Amino acid sequence: MEDFRKHTALRLAKRARAFLASRAHSLSRAAQGLRARRRRAAQEDGQTGAPEEGLPRARAGARQRDPSGREGAPLFFVVGYQKSGTTWLMQMLDSHPEILCQGEGRPFGRNFRQEHLKQRKASYPPTSLYNAMMSSEDLRYWVERSVWSKDGDAEEHLANLTGLAVGYFLTRRLAGTGKRLVGDKTVLLNAEIVREIGAVCPGARVIHIMRDGRDVAVSATHHGWNQAEDRGGSSRPTPDQLAKREAYRKDPQGLLRTDDGIFPEVELEKSAAKWGARVGKTVRDGPALLGADYYAEVRYEDLLEKPEEELGRLLGFLGADASGPTVRRCVRAASFERLAGGRSRGQEAASFFRKGVAGDWKNVFTERNKRDFKAAAGDLLIELGYEEDGDW
Repeated sequence: MEDFRKHTALRLAKRARAFLASRAHSLSRAAQGLRARRRRAAQEDGQTGAPEEGLPRARAGARQRDPSGREGAPLFFVVGYQKSGTTWLMQMLDSHPEILCQGEGRPFGRNFRQEHLKQRKASYPPTSLYNAMMSSEDLRYWVERSVWSKDGDAEEHLANLTGLAVGYFLTRRLAGTGKRLVGDKTVLLNAEIVREIGAVCPGARVIHIMRDGRDVAVSATHHGWNQAEDRGGSSRPTPDQLAKREAYRKDPQGLLRTDDGIFPEVELEKSAAKWGARVGKTVRDGPALLGADYYAEVRYEDLLEKPEEELGRLLGFLGADASGPTVRRCVRAASFERLAGGRSRGQEAASFFRKGVAGDWKNVFTERNKRDFKAAAGDLLIELGYEEDGDW
């Protein structure tokens, strides 16, 4: 068995090296045609919204194949807004015998940077890999001035190098596992994540997990309260958040009788607006830029109601074994009870896996909360089918 594992690891390592080498060779040959395709894509992008400045553009159907010519590249990404079930889905997929899924590595987010994390022992990097590559002055100087690259598009070269780096890190870790598919849990740090994946890692598959934005807001608020007790967290609670937390712990019902409820002033509007912008852009960009073979969606609420059916569908999308025994094993491995240390679903605790239910917003939203959310993102709730109209 040990010899078999060593043989498998060596075989995967050779495949990863061959994949990276062939991709680099293909990129150099395809450089002249990329600009023309991008100009055509730019003309079509008016239907999906303008991307961030300088972001390479992907076009529907244009990059469904890896530049190396390989079909079915082993990379995939689980994307979703914070507190939407990305970690839960990651755990399900990672328990599959063919799949390695970890996160969040933060490979994407061209403009994502958190300077304050540089001085803290946080569990996440202070910048995305894409941002690190694009913002490196020395790397850019080399690309712009080297005899090998100065006649090309520097932005394009840096984006391609980012794709090679993402593939290197993920397949390197995969090579030591004996598995054959590898994915990163990628939070929607901005509204352009899917566009970035399509441009930087063509051939990769994307699973977008969505959740009712009102439940997202409630869960994110509790998560923010818990950050005060988690030194490895990526953000610091504000004084208003801490005041709300203490009031909730002393008298939950008393806090809910106030106009703002559990949300500090204007916080819910900001949260709803971010959810609306990022999720709304993703559900439009995913099908348009990647196509049905490379983009799939799943709802948090559907995973709760019918986990085996939904997970089986996603495994089929990834090209992994979706047989009944395998699916059931993955579902059991990532059950709420196991992830929450024995608590039953619905039992609240100050934990990352707080409650694990759908519709909890109905227990905490005040009338003002409803008005604020409708104003910021009510249309998306209707578009996604969470509400039939604005009368809720």
